[in-house]
Amino acid sequence: MFRLLSIAFLISLMTSLDPAMAQAPATAARPARPTPPTRDPNTPGYVTAKELPDGANAPAKADGNFILGPTHNPAPEMTAQEGVPQGEVFNFTMESAESKIYPGIAREAGTFGKADPTDPAKMIVTTTHPAPYTRRVAVYVPKQYVPGTAAPFIVGADGPDRALFTALDNLIAQHRVPVMIAISIGNGSGDAQGSERGLEYDTMSGLYAEFVEKEVLPLVEKQYNVKLTKDPEGRATMGGSSGGSCALIMAWYHPELYHRVLTYSGTYVNQQWPSNPQTPHGAWEFHEHLIPNSPAKPLRIWMEVGDRDNLNANVMRDNMHDWVVANENMAKVLADKGYHYQFIFSRNAGHTDRAVKQQTLPEALEYVWQGYPIGGSRN
Repeated sequence: MFRLLSIAFLISLMTSLDPAMAQAPATAARPARPTPPTRDPNTPGYVTAKELPDGANAPAKADGNFILGPTHNPAPEMTAQEGVPQGEVFNFTMESAESKIYPGIAREAGTFGKADPTDPAKMIVTTTHPAPYTRRVAVYVPKQYVPGTAAPFIVGADGPDRALFTALDNLIAQHRVPVMIAISIGNGSGDAQGSERGLEYDTMSGLYAEFVEKEVLPLVEKQYNVKLTKDPEGRATMGGSSGGSCALIMAWYHPELYHRVLTYSGTYVNQQWPSNPQTPHGAWEFHEHLIPNSPAKPLRIWMEVGDRDNLNANVMRDNMHDWVVANENMAKVLADKGYHYQFIFSRNAGHTDRAVKQQTLPEALEYVWQGYPIGGSRN
């Protein structure tokens, strides 16, 4: 059953979880981010990984941990190729007033938040208020799609993602991925705790997947004469940063909807707001408790992190804001539970590094779709 979310509920939840938050001082301006240190993929405690030749990608059929770089050149599939059928891309917008699930919030400009003095793992934000937004959505329909047939699809965060559409043109033509539709959904604006984007992407619940299922996908099917498969094996999610953790959150809380996940610099750290006593450490809980303490779910996951990825990117000093450590921990627990996963540690790479995505996205998509029928046969 789909749940409804209201601003009043958020405010009441925030104050009921911590009454002191209602009396908290005004939030501080976000501090300047220090330059992240360069991490060594062979640091003791990190997962053991295979070093690849410079410029090479991990094999699309191989599970495990791999080290890339330091040179990142665009894959040929990331450029439109002559003679390759190009899909159509349709664009539309969604207004917050039309949503029953996300009516819209925003944090006042120039403010951020403060760590709770009694709990450094909890962020206090006092300047969030209701606010409207306009969300952009792009829908890619490949040339090979047969109208009326149920198609596999991928849902992407922080869209529209033109690079994804170009890659799919080439990969579909090469029979390396199925003939799939891509729905690239823009966020509701802002970033981090107290913002609409942070609420959508960092909340540890099934709500965002339910929003997509109830409010986005029906519009796509109705407006563009496509039929989207109900088979979770034919449904994938992808994203970078908080959009990456959102991709896994969608599949984790709704494995009956999604089985395939692709993330760049996944924010598997403590970003959730408002705080939730069931998952007090936000997405850090994935590798701290949820994955180790739960039966393995039928998910196939591709992950990447850069050697200069984020470290303590806000005012919290809770030891749960290191993106590199978070992704290394994810690789450990996924391996321990026997998941099909591929983890890429990229040298000479920052947070959601564009050059790394240009190099790796084709193989990442091919890996994520392993085992799914392509043109009547299995890859």
